[in-house]
Amino acid sequence: MKLFQQLLIAPAAIGLLAPLSVSASEVNLDAISNYSLDNLEIDRNSFNQKFSNNTLLSGGEGLVESSDIVETSDVTGGFSETTTASFGVDFLVGAEDGAASEAAQFGYQMGIGLETSFTGEDSLSATIDIGDGASGALAFDDTADVLTLDGLTYTFPVGGATVMVGDSTDISAVYTGACAYSAFTDYMGNCGTGSTVGVGGNGATAAISYAFDSGFSLAGGVSSTPESILTEEGADTFGIEAAYTADSYGLSLAYTDAEATTGWGVNGMYAFDFATLSAGWESVDTGTTADGFFVGLSFPEVGPGSFEVGMGTTGNFSSADTEYYTYEASYSYPINDGMTITPGVYIVEGATDVTGVAVKTSFSF
Repeated sequence: MKLFQQLLIAPAAIGLLAPLSVSASEVNLDAISNYSLDNLEIDRNSFNQKFSNNTLLSGGEGLVESSDIVETSDVTGGFSETTTASFGVDFLVGAEDGAASEAAQFGYQMGIGLETSFTGEDSLSATIDIGDGASGALAFDDTADVLTLDGLTYTFPVGGATVMVGDSTDISAVYTGACAYSAFTDYMGNCGTGSTVGVGGNGATAAISYAFDSGFSLAGGVSSTPESILTEEGADTFGIEAAYTADSYGLSLAYTDAEATTGWGVNGMYAFDFATLSAGWESVDTGTTADGFFVGLSFPEVGPGSFEVGMGTTGNFSSADTEYYTYEASYSYPINDGMTITPGVYIVEGATDVTGVAVKTSFSF
């Protein structure tokens, strides 16, 4: 089925999301904070439920002396006053022309962030993902509808530095970065520097960062296979980043050493009056040097929403490879504080070029 036939299907599929927006309005989305930027403060009393102490299970008589109504904050299991939670859900409907499958696709992903503090300066955080993603450039997190731990970290201050230890998290979680572009497809993530400025981890991770008053920051860390930390049997990744950020511009430089693979990456941004320019370049050496780049523009005020357009390589290519490029454009329209609709189009070059169109609906609560 060709792309324009898919476009006839897409509006009908998008219409399936309408009941979701109606349901969302019933829970006052205007009062919801943005999932990607802020945590939703949850007071322990927010989850209190009143119930009767009347015992329903056989043999439970006498366990409770009174049938008075009590609140769950008086029993074990309530949230502490320092615990916060944030949630985000994305739905995507789209189709590709030139791909192995040209059928219209639907995918979803959901992220759950939990955070608590014990001293007021530390933070114990857990990130949980679930999803059933589409394929190709439309790829979402696909966990086969199973909740998956995407990060468990404890962050605490040491002098003027911040130390992070944890599992299933990235070294770059403590990096500053300097990319202001919000990618519509995976190819544009981290301004094209996903192996360096956006370096991941192998499991057990320890990292440290320090922010100077002048705007400079330094960060670095190591991540190892949990069963073989810093041994020849395991896989180890080392990363370090230096960054400078100001009100209207920023620059980040990172180096990564992951066993037989090393890499350098740099990304930066500059905010003009009408738009923000973001760019990135990365070079990875696996015995053969391969490079890739990205450049994009973000227009923060285009009508009621924001518009972004970008292009870059589909990966890192050596001098002997044929370089392929990807192009994308998207428009994000906030329905309210907790719901945003983002339609976008893209072209991915390759042996066969792929053209796609998709609509993403995002909820935060």
